Parts: sequence; C-alpha cells; structure tokens
Amino acid sequence: MTGDEALPSGDPTDLLALDAGLGESERATRDRVRALMDEHVRPHVARWFADAVFPRELVPVLGEAGLLGMHLQGYGCAGRSAVEYGLAMAEVEAADSGIRTFVSVQGSLAMSAIAKHGSEAQKQRWLPRLATGEAIGCFALTEPSAGSDPAAMRTRAVRDGDTWVLDGAKRWIGLASIADVAVVWAKVDEADDADQADQADQADHADKGDGGRERVRGFLVPTSTPGFRATPIEPKLSLRASVQCDVALDGVRVPADAIVPHHPGLRGPFACLDEARYGIVWGAAGAARDCLEVALAHAGRREQFGRPLAAFQLTQAKLVEMALEVGRARLLALHLGRLKDAGRLEPHQVSFGKLSNVRAALGVARTARTILGGDGVTLEHSPLRHALNLESVRTYEGTDEVHTLVLGRHLTGHQAFR
Repeated sequence: MTGDEALPSGDPTDLLALDAGLGESERATRDRVRALMDEHVRPHVARWFADAVFPRELVPVLGEAGLLGMHLQGYGCAGRSAVEYGLAMAEVEAADSGIRTFVSVQGSLAMSAIAKHGSEAQKQRWLPRLATGEAIGCFALTEPSAGSDPAAMRTRAVRDGDTWVLDGAKRWIGLASIADVAVVWAKVDEADDADQADQADQADHADKGDGGRERVRGFLVPTSTPGFRATPIEPKLSLRASVQCDVALDGVRVPADAIVPHHPGLRGPFACLDEARYGIVWGAAGAARDCLEVALAHAGRREQFGRPLAAFQLTQAKLVEMALEVGRARLLALHLGRLKDAGRLEPHQVSFGKLSNVRAALGVARTARTILGGDGVTLEHSPLRHALNLESVRTYEGTDEVHTLVLGRHLTGHQAFR
C-alpha cells in the first residue's frame, strides 16, 4: 500500500451524514466495491499511471464483480439501481479516473448503445460477453474535426448490396485498441437507410443534415474487420492508466445486420452519453472525497513548527473548504441518483451534475496537493494524479462550455451553440 489508504467508512469527512440516508443494499454495494479497489487497484495504480499501462488482467475481476453494465437489465448484467451504480462509480474513481473510464466506456457507452438501440440478436451476441469482460467494447463517436459538434461528423457508411462500407476517422476513442467490438457512428444517406428503420424511428430523428438527406446511424463493427485500425494516443499527461485511441476506418465492410436498428439520429448516441455523464457525476465526487481523505490524513500526521499541520488555521480553512465541496458533490450525485431511479432525471440535470462536480473535484484535488507540500507532486499520493485525470474527465462527454450552453438554453430558451 502507499500512503494514500482510504479512511474507513463513517469518517468525519461525511459532514452531512449522507451515509445514514443510504439503504442497506446501497451501503453493501459501496463497501464491496471499495474493498475491491483496495485489493486490486490502489496498491498498483501509481505504477500503472507512471508506466502508462492499462491492466488488462483487471477486466475479468471487474466483470466478476458485476460492475460492467451493472445498471442494465438481463443478458448477464447485474441490473442494479442508479444509486448503487453511482456509488460503485464513486469508489472506482476514488481509486483512479482511468479505471472508472474503462467501466463507463464498456458499460455506459458500448453496452448501453447495444441495450438501448440494438436488435435482439445483437444483444444476445454481445451483452453477456461484455458483462463478464470476456469481450471489450468501445464507442466511436468523436472525430478529429467534430468533437463538441458531432453533427459535423465526416465518417460515412454507404450501402453496397447486402453490406455497408464505412470510411472515416475517429479520435479519443476509449479502449479502441483493446476492444473486440466498436459501436461506430456514421452518416448514411436516407435512401440507403429507408428499409432499416421503422417509421416511428424515422420520425424521431431530428438532426438531418445536407438538406435532410442524411441521418446518423450506429454500426457494430468487430475490430478484427479489415480496414479498422486503432492507434493509442501517446504520450498522455492524463488518464495514463487507461487507453484512448485514434481510429481509422478505411473501406470497413460489415453485413447489413451490423446496423443498430433503433433510434436513428444523434438522439441515439446522446442517450448513451447521458448514461456516461451520470457516472461521471458520482465518479468526480469519489475522486474529490479521496483527495480530501488523503489531505486530512497527511495533515494529522505531518508536523511543522512543533505541531501537526491540522492544527494550523490556514490548513483547517483549506480542509473545511474541501469538505464543503465534497459534501455538495456527494449530495448532488445522490439527488440525481434518486431522480434517475424514479424515472425523472432530465438531460439538463445531468449537465448540471457533470459541470458542477468535475469543477469542484478539480479544485479539491489542487488544494489537497498544497497540503501535501512537495510530497504532493509524487505518485505516492493521489491528489495530483486525480487532478491530471480530471482534466480529461472535464473535457470528455461534453466540455464545460458545452454543458454551460445546455444549461443556458434551458434557462433562457435560446440556442447559443451556433
């Protein structure tokens, strides 16, 4: 173990006594995942981060624990509540954002896309294997020239007899180089797509481009398909214990039934992104809590001028400010989780949570590093690693600017993206 062992459950950082508001099964899930992280991640994550290694051996461990697609129903998935899923993500990200990113890409993006939009045959083929970690999935939406504006994607799929041919490029695609299947989003001509979507789905999409002749569709592409190439992006200063890639699609030919049949249009991938953003709300709160715990423990044992750092007013002020942010972040995550379990969570509320909690977590991480002094820039302690990772979390699944405009649109009724 490093010097960053987590404080026990029920520690004084829970100033709002939120633990008392959790049900028995919720506390059991949290404690089980915390123990799993203590055993399998915390002792090794500093080295993984330093060496920029994603631990493939961890995947079946996460699958066996029911963490992959744990909020999905059936097909070998755990079917846990939104709050239990959130509590699990908080514990995983308290250990490392890169590991939580793996769980989110696998479960909330790739598996969620198949569960929400896939055919029964696609669900039967992929979801059980993805749930155990036997197979790994990725979600290929973002492009080099279309990050925050996915409607501007250039990747195209063209119908050729009983096959589709995909050409284009994607960037910052988590897990792509180790994935077995990629959910690839591409624009298709409506004439090619006419027999693929039912009438209700066709009426549902609202992102027609090029005069209304194109729509966005998802395709399940085995990564062994000729023309699919994933290249890890290196070197990185963030999420070093994870994998992000450039993806090239050069004449990738897949059968007609590779298309994800339901909900054409950007509403398809956006529904999956909201699932991932929900996990981030909890994950960021977990990272912030870990930073506070580490700083508090260090301040109690580190002596300067004949007394512990925790006895100095300036240190106490920092600890209190961090505790306020952590408490607010955890309370917000729990509130959104209760809304989600009740079926009342709205997309703008997820944007609120993502924007607020990641921003708060970054501030907590940076302040915690100052309490650690010079030791804080080493990988013996987690706060600076969290701060570096959170810069990526701040950017993916919608930047601060995008979520600000989502909330601005909700407040004013005016679209300000363009």
